[in-house]
Amino acid sequence: MADDLEEVTEMVGFASALVLNIGTLNSRTIESMLVAGQRAKELSVPVILDPVGVGATRLRTNTAEKLIRELKPEVIRGNMSEIKVLAGLDVAIKGVDSLADEQNSSIIAKKLASELNCVIAITGKTDVVSDGRQVCLLDNGHQILADVTGTGCMTSSLVGTFCGATSDYFTAAVAGIISMGLAGENAQASLHHGEGIGTFRARLLDSIYNLTPETLAREGKISYE
Repeated sequence: MADDLEEVTEMVGFASALVLNIGTLNSRTIESMLVAGQRAKELSVPVILDPVGVGATRLRTNTAEKLIRELKPEVIRGNMSEIKVLAGLDVAIKGVDSLADEQNSSIIAKKLASELNCVIAITGKTDVVSDGRQVCLLDNGHQILADVTGTGCMTSSLVGTFCGATSDYFTAAVAGIISMGLAGENAQASLHHGEGIGTFRARLLDSIYNLTPETLAREGKISYE
């Protein structure tokens, strides 16, 4: 959230992780992201990239590619369309929404993770996480999450939170995504007749706040390929 050149290096200096989100992109924030990322690399602070809407415009695609090339993020978290664009595959783009099907998602994630030497996390109906060697499938969540703008960005922030607590970024990505999935399930289950996404959004935050390690271990739906 700190994107002014006057403070980004100082802010990174006491951060445990740096999340770069290109959702509200402009020339000033692009420069700030590069400066912040370079400082993070100097301090061995993990960089998590959320390539929001990459492929929708030339600016977004060029920026995402430059951030990856120059900063070599530890984790890239995106939807299927965004990850396909980064992988050089043809895909239909409509703003920040994913129109791509999830066929071959495990293969795409594993290949791109290997090429970029990072963790690739694809969120969708079934979430996929790969570090280029192993592939993890996650089946928590609810469709209503897709109806609330910003849940993908929230997921990237959760991934960043876990990356700030461990150097095992594969596990951190899995934990962050499961956290959002479980919180979405719990928030949706709490809704009463006549309540909608406004109430859901508030309860989603409450559900994240109330998550425990025991809940993650007990209710996380994880499988490996």
